Amino acid sequence: MVLRFLVLGHNLFMSYICEICGKTNSIGRSQQHQRGVAGKRWKNRAQETPRSFKINLQKKTIKVNGVEKQVKVCANCIKRIKKFNAIRGYSNITLV
Repeated sequence: MVLRFLVLGHNLFMSYICEICGKTNSIGRSQQHQRGVAGKRWKNRAQETPRSFKINLQKKTIKVNGVEKQVKVCANCIKRIKKFNAIRGYSNITLV
């Protein structure tokens, strides 16, 4: 479904989204050091701060049914294309 738009040349995606699977950045919490609360160490525990987890996004040129297109693809999709030469119902995809 998504690659149909890539072949036709439509750009329907924002800047930091995988153009094949739609994976985006996610938000979580980080803690600098993990200390237990036993032994009166509750005061010394580091507070959790919000952070963002970025995806491993790379610019690659892919060939779909003979048409070359430069896209932003996550590392998981790159591995699937290299291993199976197919992704999401398309069986004729290669990295150039």
